[in-house]
Amino acid sequence: MVQRLFMSVMVAAGLALLALSNAVNAAPVSVRVAVENLAPTNSASFAPLRLGFHAGTFDAFNNGQVATAPIVSVAEGGSGSDWFPAFAIADPTAVLGSVGGALLPGASASGTFIVDSVINRFFTFASMVIPSNDLFIGNDAPTAFELFDAAGNLRINSIGQTAGQIWDAGSETADPANAAFVVGGVNDNRTPQNGVVSFSFAELAVFNGLATAGGYVFDSSALTTGTNVYRISFTTSAVPEPASLALLTAGLLALGWGLRRQRSTLSSAS
Repeated sequence: MVQRLFMSVMVAAGLALLALSNAVNAAPVSVRVAVENLAPTNSASFAPLRLGFHAGTFDAFNNGQVATAPIVSVAEGGSGSDWFPAFAIADPTAVLGSVGGALLPGASASGTFIVDSVINRFFTFASMVIPSNDLFIGNDAPTAFELFDAAGNLRINSIGQTAGQIWDAGSETADPANAAFVVGGVNDNRTPQNGVVSFSFAELAVFNGLATAGGYVFDSSALTTGTNVYRISFTTSAVPEPASLALLTAGLLALGWGLRRQRSTLSSAS
């Protein structure tokens, strides 16, 4: 009887341990996201990086098409006030967040996120280029950056951006009086451009010689199409094992030892 009890308990407990172990294996990983402004001194700065780890469904914008409210909220003010809600609706399981504040040339920042690397394999980002009225960096296609493979392993260590990859949302006319990050500029004011999204950093020249909120006089003359301006780096680490798994494992070992001892005692007595 004791032997049957021992086997029944161990089978049931083993199944419970397997279920919990599978849950742990599917648990998120810790992802550290580091951002660096690589732009030349006194040139482009960046608003906080808005980001999402997702399943590949949220498409923030499209090259050659009219910019919609989600990306406009990043490109014209840096806030992402419409970007985040649209992202969450498109992909409810996505992990969303921000990294850094205003990132001046040479500056860096980082943030850590807990991500299910099997469910949320893709990475999307957007950040306003400042000073500007509607310039930004970001990925057009939602599946452009498959950060994790199907098994949940990190496959991209960094994403670089050059000046030639700066987007113009085409939503607001370039005007220092209405620009963000320009001393005296009123970012809430805007003149509609009624254009489409396209690669263009040329209008940064409009701000040359102007004082910025970062305390420097803006100069875009050193920027060329191939100039590195931004880098996003990724490192991962395991999330600590849940205490419940450790307790269950210890409990099973103790239970197994106890039942084995009782069985041995009964066998000796017989």
